[in-house]
Amino acid sequence: MKTLLLIRHAKSSWNNPDMDDFDRPLNKRGKQNAPEMANRLVSRGMVPELIIASPAKRTRTTAKIMAEEWRYPKQAILLEEELYLCYASTFLKVITKIDDDFSTVAIFAHNPGITDFANYLTEEIRIDNVPTTGIFAIQADTDNWKDFDLAKKKFLFFDYPRNN
Repeated sequence: MKTLLLIRHAKSSWNNPDMDDFDRPLNKRGKQNAPEMANRLVSRGMVPELIIASPAKRTRTTAKIMAEEWRYPKQAILLEEELYLCYASTFLKVITKIDDDFSTVAIFAHNPGITDFANYLTEEIRIDNVPTTGIFAIQADTDNWKDFDLAKKKFLFFDYPRNN
């Protein structure tokens, strides 16, 4: 079994409207929500063995904050340029390259791609929007990440900061 955690970056700052989108940092709420959501995963017994993230500043920072809560070495976070503002199909390209030794993997990315990909993965649930720091979890009945797309999948949960 392979478990995939799709995580949207935390809330970013728009204080400087002239700043390049790629370089936008997290705002105060984003910095608070990231550790909270990481701990929600811990309470579910789900800590990723591998973290892959878009290299955009807000996404990298979200991944680092959550990694700290999971005691995951920040330097081991894989930055995947293709994940920056990607289409849903790009996620599959990234997933097929994952080493099969990893059972639970977290991918940090952006909308609209992350919402589109979550909806592609299951017919059990439809999501209008994965909000910032939202987590969509799914399990695939396969031992190989390269077979993830065609494997039978089971929706596990969808959680986000304002989901009490």
